[in-house]
Amino acid sequence: MHGRTSLPPSPTGRAPSAGVQARAQAVFVTAVAVGASTPTALAHDTGNAGAGFVSGMLHPVSGFDHIAAMIAVGVWGAQLGRPALWVLPVAFPLVMAIGGFLGLIGVRLPGVEIGIALSAVALGIMVMTEAKPVLAVAIAMVAVFAVFHGHAHGTELPESQSAIVYSIGFVIATGILHLVGIGIGTIHRWDRGRIALRGLGGAILATGFVFLWNALT
Repeated sequence: MHGRTSLPPSPTGRAPSAGVQARAQAVFVTAVAVGASTPTALAHDTGNAGAGFVSGMLHPVSGFDHIAAMIAVGVWGAQLGRPALWVLPVAFPLVMAIGGFLGLIGVRLPGVEIGIALSAVALGIMVMTEAKPVLAVAIAMVAVFAVFHGHAHGTELPESQSAIVYSIGFVIATGILHLVGIGIGTIHRWDRGRIALRGLGGAILATGFVFLWNALT
């Protein structure tokens, strides 16, 4: 008896059975496996979220039709002055998010590319002519075009990426482009600046016609 190693007694004073030991070992191995896999899973989710945000940020600047229209919104707002200066650049991303949601859930919207091209045409005309409609009309025009831009972003969500962070990314990027447009539009205070903005509006108009032709052919 002295040459044998006995198991430590349990709280009841009896040695645990082989079945109890096996179950304990299984629980320990499972716990270790779960603990080891959790950081990897969290890192994977964080990576997808980060990739989705970056994709969303880059998508609005991936096409010159989007860039032209979004900068035009900011420039036109600067030409109109307050409150349009801030209302238009806020209304566009908000309504664009709605269009993006429709695209994400698969709601079809006919003529998306045509609508995007027409936005550049119409906004280019507004900037070139320094049009000053009532605020409600300006908001309605911007909102209609925002739906098309948002839908295009929503339908192009990369697979396995978070729709929420992707949407946040393209809304933020759109806001930045609007701010760039506002910054450019501030030169309308000077005569030469107004002439330059008319030229910019003409360039946006011409760009819109090119994209409209491509969308129709």
